[in-house]
Amino acid sequence: MARMTKGTWVLIADGEKALILENQTDHDDPYLTVLTKEEQENPPDREQSANRRGRMADGMAGDGNGGQRSAFEDTDWHELAKERFAADLSDMLYKRAHKGAFKDIVLVAAPNVLGKLREDLHKEVKSKVIAEIDKNLTNHQLDDIEKIVKAELDA
Repeated sequence: MARMTKGTWVLIADGEKALILENQTDHDDPYLTVLTKEEQENPPDREQSANRRGRMADGMAGDGNGGQRSAFEDTDWHELAKERFAADLSDMLYKRAHKGAFKDIVLVAAPNVLGKLREDLHKEVKSKVIAEIDKNLTNHQLDDIEKIVKAELDA
C-alpha cells in the first residue's frame, strides 16, 4: 500500500489538461492544493483535418472499369495531440524531478494517457512514482479527488 506524505505530488491528467497537486498534510487526511494547471487546445479531428482522405486504385478487377478505389487511413490529429500532450507532461515532470521539486508522485490519468506517460517517463521520474491510478479525474472537485486517491491507495 502506497502512502502519501506531506509534499507528495499528484498528477491528474487526461489527453488535454493536467493538474499538478501537492499534499499539504498526511495520508490519513490528505489536503491537496493546486500547484499548476496545464491545458492544450485540442479541437475535434474534423476541425483539424485539412483534406479529404486520399484514395488509391486497388488494381484491375477484370471488369474493365479499372477496379475499386480504397481510402487511405487518415491521421487522427486529435488523438495525436493527446499523445503529444502526454509526452510534454513527461518532459515537464523530468525537468521538475531533476531540480528536486518533488520526492514522490502519484499518477492519476485516463488509461490511454497513463500508458503513454508510462512509456515516456524518464527513469528519474519513474523512481519517484509511488502509485498509478487509471481513472480520469480531471473534471472532479478537489475534495472528491482527495477521497478517490486516498481510497485507491488504501485498496
